[in-house]
Amino acid sequence: MSRIDDLIAEHCPDGVEFKELQELFITKNGYTPSTTNKAYWTDGTVPWFRMEDIRENGRILSESLQQIAEEAVKGGRLFPANSIIVATSATIGEHALITIPHLSNQRFTSLALKPEFAERLDMKFVFYYCFVLDDWCRSNTTTSSFASVEMNGFKKFRFPMPPLEIQREIVKVLDTFTKLEAELEAELEARRRQYKYYRDALLTFGERTDAGASKQASKQASKQARITTLGEVATIVRGASPRPIQSFLTEANDGVPWIKIGDVASAGKYITATAERVTAAGAEKSRRIRPGDFVLSNSMSFGRPYISKIEGCIHDGWLSISGFGDSFVPDFLYHLLRSAPVQAEFARRAGAGTVQNLNADIVKSVQIPVPPMEEQERIAAILDKFDALVNDLSSGLPAEIKARRQQYEHYRDRLLSFREAA
Repeated sequence: MSRIDDLIAEHCPDGVEFKELQELFITKNGYTPSTTNKAYWTDGTVPWFRMEDIRENGRILSESLQQIAEEAVKGGRLFPANSIIVATSATIGEHALITIPHLSNQRFTSLALKPEFAERLDMKFVFYYCFVLDDWCRSNTTTSSFASVEMNGFKKFRFPMPPLEIQREIVKVLDTFTKLEAELEAELEARRRQYKYYRDALLTFGERTDAGASKQASKQASKQARITTLGEVATIVRGASPRPIQSFLTEANDGVPWIKIGDVASAGKYITATAERVTAAGAEKSRRIRPGDFVLSNSMSFGRPYISKIEGCIHDGWLSISGFGDSFVPDFLYHLLRSAPVQAEFARRAGAGTVQNLNADIVKSVQIPVPPMEEQERIAAILDKFDALVNDLSSGLPAEIKARRQQYEHYRDRLLSFREAA
């Protein structure tokens, strides 16, 4: 930071020149070729970028998930390489640097640097400054049938033009932060795969095809684990909803916590609090659960277990699992219910329609292994460490990534704040 501060003090002590977006860039809107013309979408060679490309492959892109035919290109002209696409409708506040000639769909506006400014602006610096533009876009939208950026203001958005030496120094610093975050993301993904592998290996008690010690350990475990149905060792019932629910919601402190899908994190393990409460009358029409009980989603993203740390009520989108203490260590049961064999059995039994649902009878009938308690505790201890590493927002890799991201955003905001020259 001190070097950049020194460069600014040396080269632009009176501030930095700014220019409007429309002065610096040729702007063009993306488009979708006619979907009724199959020739446009067959054997395509022209990269055609959508929001899915950013979500799946990041913000600096050299290939697209989908290509269109050359005859689908209007006027035969592509957006040039090393230009920016900025989301200006629907999903607003995203952008990407595209390093190849390309097109995009209508959600994006393309920013191609005008030739006369090629020696004054580094496109990687422009890419980073577009995070500031993203914030402006999110705050300056109009709505009709869908959200869109106010384009007159967009074209007048002002870009800083510090000397190239300063731009490149800023890019160097931000590239370093980006690389560190990418390395942590890659490490997290690797650890997730490792966690999944060990979870499924440790929780498969039948015959395995793995060689060596893994096969032998599995054989030994299978001799100790008895196989039964979940309904034989636990009480499983469906939740219930008082209707109309709005008549039973309350803000009173003595209300009963009302547990919804939105009250639990997708990667979480425990239910600790709820956003809403129901009255005592509403609780009588619902299904109560107590600390230590499991809840299992039975529709949409079905089969996801959580352990409740609170007393509350569940609606009919949940199943409750209780009364398993004589057979299962809770942490072991949590990992068992998330394992690939059990999840695959849930999916198979839930049906193959467009809407898949679990019910209490299906879950009761699923066969599961019940190893000795000491073996359950050993396995749960191993898997809990993996789970914390890949999911814990306070101590695991996600926490480190969050801290790095906050640090990166702090320095990015500092580096991209310039005093405008009079």
